[in-house]
Amino acid sequence: MAGLDKLLVKMVTSGASDLHLSSGEPVRMRINGDLKRVADKALDPQRLRMLMREICTPTSWEYYRANNDLDFSYGITGVSRFRCNYFMHIHGPAAVFRRIPENIIPVEKLGLPKSVSGIPELKRGLVLMTGPTGSGKSTTLAAIIDAINRTRSLHIITIEDPIEFVHKSNRSFVVQREIGHHAPSFSRALFDALSQDPDVILVGELRDTETMQLAISAAEMGILVLGTLHTNSASKTIDRLVDSFPAAQRGQIRGMLADSLRAVVAQQLLRRIDKPGRIAAIEVLLDGPGLSNIIRDGNASKLMSYIESGKGRGMQLLDESLLQLVKKNVVSKEDAYLKATDKHRFVKSLKAAGFDFEEM
Repeated sequence: MAGLDKLLVKMVTSGASDLHLSSGEPVRMRINGDLKRVADKALDPQRLRMLMREICTPTSWEYYRANNDLDFSYGITGVSRFRCNYFMHIHGPAAVFRRIPENIIPVEKLGLPKSVSGIPELKRGLVLMTGPTGSGKSTTLAAIIDAINRTRSLHIITIEDPIEFVHKSNRSFVVQREIGHHAPSFSRALFDALSQDPDVILVGELRDTETMQLAISAAEMGILVLGTLHTNSASKTIDRLVDSFPAAQRGQIRGMLADSLRAVVAQQLLRRIDKPGRIAAIEVLLDGPGLSNIIRDGNASKLMSYIESGKGRGMQLLDESLLQLVKKNVVSKEDAYLKATDKHRFVKSLKAAGFDFEEM
């Protein structure tokens, strides 16, 4: 067993989500959201470089040496798969490993709102999963793809960097492509996918305007497109997409988005206070009467009102989800406040619910 494998096994047995290795620093692991030292001795740069090279293909290692950066996936049979990122910093080489559970959690068991569990039934359109790194976007998307795979006879193409969850064809036929190995870029892979008779396309990240425009166009063509962005709310997600384009194109993009958007699910992970672990606070925006006009007008305040008025259809604001978690004594009011979108309004909601809290 490679020396790095031993650390990765220890990471899994410790219940950690991430392993951090950095030249001149002791080994650290993220456990229940906290980054903790799990060794006292600092890592020597040469020793760390040897550990990192053990699990790399010769081609990948040469790429890292040339670019000082590398993303790839790695698996240990019977243990877990890992998303790996190699980079360089002022003191030398470093690496971060994120655990990818081998078994995909069914969407019904993720504790998501029922409205999110209905996304696998969509026939077409654009669905965006958003949130910061480590918020559980990949886990939710994998569960949605798994649900489609189990219940519908479709052609599913995933485009990822790197491939995280591995899907075996069930009722659906699943093809997974990794950027750097099977295609040079997200935009190229997405362009190619349009000629491959897809019913569902998962785009791991909408990184650039070309990929964004192709994803929106594919959704308009009748394909169900799932994608991710690093935004914290539905309104910021729409604004981020539109603002990524030159001013002359924004009106057109708003129109395309108004016709194709079916759902935005924004996630934030918080530390639980009732038991070890973390839990997601979730904002849900669903397509319905009036949404297309709001998107075309670019009115964020109307979008919030739209979500609030759609509670009966399964929609909810992130701050409402956070408030409910505080009320249930699942997360602390301090952590919830830090994640809240409208902090001033959130404090008022806390006080109205009987909690003593002053805005920070």
